Amino acid sequence: MNKITFCIPSKSNLRYLKTCIPSIRENAYRDDHEIIVFVDSDEDGTIEWLEQVKDQYNLTYYVNPKLSKELYGIGKAYDYCIEYSTTDVFMIFHADMMLGKHADFKAYQQLKEKTVVCSTRIEPPLHPNGGEKILINFGVWPEEFKKEEFNQYVEEHLNDAKITEGVFAPWMMFKKEYIEILGGHDPQLHSCREDSDLFNRMLLAGFNFVQPWNSLVYHLTGRGAGSFDGDPERHKKWQEDMNNSTIAFIKKWGTNVQHTPLMKPIVSPVYKKSIKITNSNLGLENALNMWFNDGPDVVVEVDGNNFTPQDMQVIQHLNNIIKDSGSIGTFEIGNLKITINSLNEYQNNLIYL
Repeated sequence: MNKITFCIPSKSNLRYLKTCIPSIRENAYRDDHEIIVFVDSDEDGTIEWLEQVKDQYNLTYYVNPKLSKELYGIGKAYDYCIEYSTTDVFMIFHADMMLGKHADFKAYQQLKEKTVVCSTRIEPPLHPNGGEKILINFGVWPEEFKKEEFNQYVEEHLNDAKITEGVFAPWMMFKKEYIEILGGHDPQLHSCREDSDLFNRMLLAGFNFVQPWNSLVYHLTGRGAGSFDGDPERHKKWQEDMNNSTIAFIKKWGTNVQHTPLMKPIVSPVYKKSIKITNSNLGLENALNMWFNDGPDVVVEVDGNNFTPQDMQVIQHLNNIIKDSGSIGTFEIGNLKITINSLNEYQNNLIYL
């Protein structure tokens, strides 16, 4: 295989990098892959450690120029790593992941033009399994990582032929296609939902998604980002970021994140919609406005005094309702008066930033 670049953002992730980076050097098919770490925050001595080991692990690191003042966010951090990579292929990697033996090679074998290849995650059984990952407890924290047991499991499955269609980190693709077709991550999705937005755009741009089940990584289930609630301070900040990014995602796409059980994205049509609320209040406006983008093609009118949870369900699924049975004109569903002036769809306009 050709040399690739592992792109790893770090937000005070020294605890995880100390396990992540050695796993790449120990288990990758090639020992000379490029490793780039972007230090977005450093409250734990990350920079000092990276400086000490950069020659040992043959890695490059970059530091947020506004360190301690303003976060880049994970999407922008990834784009920074990709920009400075020197290989034709890159792999998005999380600081709380450990590479399995030859996972790079097994993924690379599936890589073609207009294809995104993701490795299969093995995770401790802390969250439900939709079928896209393997639940085995090889440790919940990096210090308790059962490396030998993990390595043995990977060794036993290197010849598995199972391939499914889905996408999530870690994922691999050609740098040129990423830049020329997609243009990078959407900066408005600062620290969360940036991947779901990007995967939607990949789907619309005609990329294929391939998940080989013999390319294995161990994932500590959101430790680096903070989605795991066992780290209360980090989790609280993650919840705030996730809430803000989810609102931005919904406003952009008109729906919440959608995907198959195996994590292939589902994209509904996007319409230019607006809402008019009488007898409104701040809470109702905040709940409803995120589902609209102030466009003139579809206008929804509602009296806040009569608004029901069933009306909310209609608004949340309005894009699909319009696609399935909408036509030019005015009609009512529940307490909603809906006027469709145009059925133009705009989702393909969202592919490139």
